[in-house]
Amino acid sequence: MRREEILGLQWDCVFLDRAVPYISVRRAWHPDHNRPVVTTDLKTKAARRDIPIPKCLVDCLSAENERSTSKYVISNNKGEPLSASQFQRIWRYITIRSTRERTIYRYVNGHAIKKQFKPKTGEKCSNRPKIVYCIDFDVSPHLLRHTYITNLIHAGVDPKTVQYLAGHENSKITMDIYAKVKYNKPEQLLAVVDAAFTNGEAVATTSQPDEQ
Repeated sequence: MRREEILGLQWDCVFLDRAVPYISVRRAWHPDHNRPVVTTDLKTKAARRDIPIPKCLVDCLSAENERSTSKYVISNNKGEPLSASQFQRIWRYITIRSTRERTIYRYVNGHAIKKQFKPKTGEKCSNRPKIVYCIDFDVSPHLLRHTYITNLIHAGVDPKTVQYLAGHENSKITMDIYAKVKYNKPEQLLAVVDAAFTNGEAVATTSQPDEQ
């Protein structure tokens, strides 16, 4: 799902008690001068879709649904949709757990001393022990969406199904991702190419220049 689809998601579109649990994408969020606006106007017609939920996410959503007092799956402490600034603060709280190298400043006798710091996986933040560095890759909402699509492709799901699940209106978008993921490693293509030109099975074709 896109970020705006997730932030606009309400519990009435999360069907956890079905034989095949799924999320129905019917609303989208967007900020208006930092105020959240949730409407049924989606990015494209293709964005309106039903997405099956994997078991690991069903368990997570079920637990969250039991303690939620808001109609929104993701909300602030008043049960309302997040504003743009609230989302940014929450996302920073997630990415602070990254093990990427960063610049920190320590103040000694009123002077800022700059230092490069790269946390180790599993290490706790020195001044905030509840924070454990556990994310060893750069992460963003769009990257998580792209990872979902990539995993579907690697699992052998056909591009048209991936297009539907991703809510892509144009199959070219899906195919561009598909090609980049599936056809960019020569070592994986060697067997396919060899098979196409082995045992005299290759078929020669001719064409005139204006036919090419």
